[in-house]
Amino acid sequence: MNWSLSSPTPAFAWTLVVASGLCEIVFSVLLKAADGFTKPGPTAAAVGFGLVSIWLMSVALRGVALGPAYAVWAGIGTLGTAVMATWLYGEALTPLKALFFALVVVGIVGLQWSESA
Repeated sequence: MNWSLSSPTPAFAWTLVVASGLCEIVFSVLLKAADGFTKPGPTAAAVGFGLVSIWLMSVALRGVALGPAYAVWAGIGTLGTAVMATWLYGEALTPLKALFFALVVVGIVGLQWSESA
């Protein structure tokens, strides 16, 4: 695998998209903890994770197409944040929400599959 950040292979670029999505989840959870940027620690951490997420995504886009990469990145962030909000903050996960989150997963898998087809 080519680990070069200047010209990542598609496989490495997709790994960067996933890593960026995971940073996006942490960023979103920390935004809640920052309480409107009134808490310096969570605020600084949120800014840091947000910047890392954007940087990783920008590097990944050197090796994959924007449309599918953005959809996967946004899907990871959306699903991960919803799961963490349910787990950490007790937000409700209704059957209807679960159904629509499952549709997001189907979309992500479909986009990945369409890239390799």
